[in-house]
Amino acid sequence: MELSNNEKRMLGALRSRPGETWTLDEVLAACQWNDQAYVAGAGLALAENGLVSIDSIKSTIWALGPEGVSAKQNGLLEQRIWDWLEQQPEDGRSMKDLQASGVTSKQETGIGVGLLKGLGCQLVQGSFVMPESTDEAIVTLVARKSFLEQCESGTDETDLDADLLVHFKKRKGLIESTDGTTRTWTLTETGQKLPESTLQEQLQVVQITPELLQGEEWREADFKSYDVGLDAPVPAGGRPHPMMALIERIRAIFLEMGFDEIDGDFVQTAGWNMDALFIPQDHPAREMQDTFYLTNPEKIEIEQNYLDDWTSIHEHGGGTGSTGWGGQYSTDESQKGLLRTHTTVNTVRYLAETPDVPCRVFGIGRVFRKETIDRTHLPEFHQIEGIIMEPGASLPMLVTTLKTFYEKMGYPEVRVRPAYFPYTEPSLEVEVKWRGQWLELGGAGIFRPEVTEPLGCKWPVCAWGMGLERLAMLVLGLDDIRQLYISDLEWLRNQPLL
Repeated sequence: MELSNNEKRMLGALRSRPGETWTLDEVLAACQWNDQAYVAGAGLALAENGLVSIDSIKSTIWALGPEGVSAKQNGLLEQRIWDWLEQQPEDGRSMKDLQASGVTSKQETGIGVGLLKGLGCQLVQGSFVMPESTDEAIVTLVARKSFLEQCESGTDETDLDADLLVHFKKRKGLIESTDGTTRTWTLTETGQKLPESTLQEQLQVVQITPELLQGEEWREADFKSYDVGLDAPVPAGGRPHPMMALIERIRAIFLEMGFDEIDGDFVQTAGWNMDALFIPQDHPAREMQDTFYLTNPEKIEIEQNYLDDWTSIHEHGGGTGSTGWGGQYSTDESQKGLLRTHTTVNTVRYLAETPDVPCRVFGIGRVFRKETIDRTHLPEFHQIEGIIMEPGASLPMLVTTLKTFYEKMGYPEVRVRPAYFPYTEPSLEVEVKWRGQWLELGGAGIFRPEVTEPLGCKWPVCAWGMGLERLAMLVLGLDDIRQLYISDLEWLRNQPLL
């Protein structure tokens, strides 16, 4: 059998004490290695040849988490409060006194009360009452402190107190576990009988180079053999991410249909993001729970003429024939900075800059909303937006454009249904048929006069918007939107080219 130099060295070391079990540190020292990868590789090869046997023991190691490190330095929360209580007179142990003491933060106070109750300390009419006998509580506190000290350098689960382990597992961030495997190596009878001459280390050549052939060492070298019949690994080349590939496909379709691409900034004002679209200032979507408002910049100036027009439109409809939303319009609210909640803001600002030039434009960009992450929602996602403004622009033109787009995407069955949006009238939802079911992919309509007149638009404006991630789920056959942003290389390699 052919052995590498590392295998020969490790086997020679084990033969110096036959019959004994060797630990990792012992093998490293005997072989004069500083990398355990040498031991793992050589040991596995020797075991495959029946020269050594390997015993593996799996274990769970517990060490301090971020909160545990802080508790080790500053003391456990319950210990800090207990020490404070012991130093206070009975009439100075109220919750208000504790909050003013600086011993705990505002977030820690409630947790601390629960921990103290477990130590026999009660909260009566807003004040802490210590137990008559504090011996049991002190023993518990000392045991918990010792447990943390035991975990400081990492300790096997079997060496820890089971009850304390259960207690600390329930407390967030104090301790963390890692699974490990401990291996030992023992020489077999076959390894012991192997001739000593086979353990002589010599130069092993893996690759022939010009420098090697210039000397004479190669004449005595051991050339590593190759099995040309073995399967070679298939190289995995680079490829676009499915989302980027889909964006390029969508972009190519709209450009082919005669549209121009536009873009805009992530940071916008509430005025351009919402007021310009005739979204009332008391609309639920404008609240903090749905919109990312900014503290820097907290306010962004808007030209006064737009503020005046939006004020008139929102309060009484201006000259559009609308009654508006009534109430009092706030220009301060309009100038608040935020992260755009849709890409429609790009098309509206484009119209404001070129209100008298016919256009067919689209945009693909990121938008931001305070969404709870689940299989169909993300707080940051992409939208596809487009408008047509030209003489004769109409609802049939809009529906035909969308049906053409989806047909080019591979979904010929498209239908529209009546819908409601504050800034379009008429409004509709677009659905495509997928796997025998109708799926809603976006909204569309004709911009209301309350939107277009302050911008000075000369002709009707057809508009639509759709979520890119939802379309990606359709194209890629996914049922969880989060899969698009997980770094799963195997999944990415298996995705079809779009």
